[in-house]
Amino acid sequence: MKNPNTLTVSLVTIGDELLIGQTIDTNSAWMAKELNHIGASVKRRVAIGDNWDDIWNCLQKEGEAADVVLITGGLGPTSDDITKPLLCKFFGGKMTTDKAALENVIDIFTKKLNRPLLDRNLWQADVPDNCTVLQNKRGTAPGMWFEKDNTIYVSMPGVPHEMKGMMQDDVLPILKDRFMLHAIQHRTLLTAGIGESFLAEILVEFEQELPQHIKLAYLPSYGMVRLRLTTSEQNAAQGEIKLEFDKLKKLVGDYLVIDQDLSLQETVSNILKSSKKTLSIAESCTGGYISHLITLIPGSSTFFLGSVVSYSNEMKVEILDVPSEIINQHGAVSLETVAKMAEGIRRKTGSDYALATSGIMGPEGGTEQKTLGHVCVAVSSAQTTTTTTFDFRFDRKRNIELTAVHALNFLRKNIG
Repeated sequence: MKNPNTLTVSLVTIGDELLIGQTIDTNSAWMAKELNHIGASVKRRVAIGDNWDDIWNCLQKEGEAADVVLITGGLGPTSDDITKPLLCKFFGGKMTTDKAALENVIDIFTKKLNRPLLDRNLWQADVPDNCTVLQNKRGTAPGMWFEKDNTIYVSMPGVPHEMKGMMQDDVLPILKDRFMLHAIQHRTLLTAGIGESFLAEILVEFEQELPQHIKLAYLPSYGMVRLRLTTSEQNAAQGEIKLEFDKLKKLVGDYLVIDQDLSLQETVSNILKSSKKTLSIAESCTGGYISHLITLIPGSSTFFLGSVVSYSNEMKVEILDVPSEIINQHGAVSLETVAKMAEGIRRKTGSDYALATSGIMGPEGGTEQKTLGHVCVAVSSAQTTTTTTFDFRFDRKRNIELTAVHALNFLRKNIG
């Protein structure tokens, strides 16, 4: 290890598709989070194209700077997948066929996929003879573990599902066993209804009085701000971070959504599940996006009854029983219409609560009275229907995302 007190890691993702924006690098974000949990420090994240010299130079540079270099991508069966032959030359090995990897490839193609085997598929089992092979339980390309000049290099597939399996099954457990790592402690809360700069003003004295080894981070996103306290298990006294976190919660109590590192949809889902209440949704401007967020949550079937994307006025009238005179008088984007949408979907499904949205997402459709980004939201229960409006100023995609987050927060406030 280059520093006996830390384990530093460089993340290298390979592929031209990453550099032209065709594929988003989710691998690095996931790996960084998992490494942080075990106490490893990510020093750099590097995305690089399918170019031999660039990859070679990158491995040299990152190997000099970090204790561990984790590499994803370039292990496929096509001509642009050059990572494996490059690693073979970089570490001075020669290619050989790994028996277990070959059996895995044959099994996948003949038994699971029922497809003919090509030579290029069989080549997936070829690895440098001086690596430790990490078997791929979720795909055909095995991983490879090398060590050179006190640096560990691990090459894994770029397919996220396959990489995650290899990290969880092999890489993380080996690193934890091999090095004396001190776990990182985090405490995170979620706020809404206040901007980052205003939060910073509230927390000036709190930040100044924090112990030096406890750091406060501001993480803004879509009208919400996460506040995270971080320290290492090695430095913090027993219960110290909890004490500071309790102080933080009191200071931001008027804006606190939840004192856990959860998304808004997870928070709403937990409230509904614990109270054994059900939800239905009528979406216009969000086009099913809120329902999508809800159904990403495991166990959402226990409380989410269904939704209607009533994009047209005819759907609002015929499916949700919104009176046509309401739309004619007040417009599709109005508190009156969105209230009837929520009440209609609640009656149709028999849910305890209903959420409805209608708005103008842009880039066209705004008026002087109802500008682009104007949104109406309603929450209905058997006792009452509550409405509100929001006004956003971004492009269509971000307006939809912001509407979803604010609508879920409005629902949270009305189902407690």
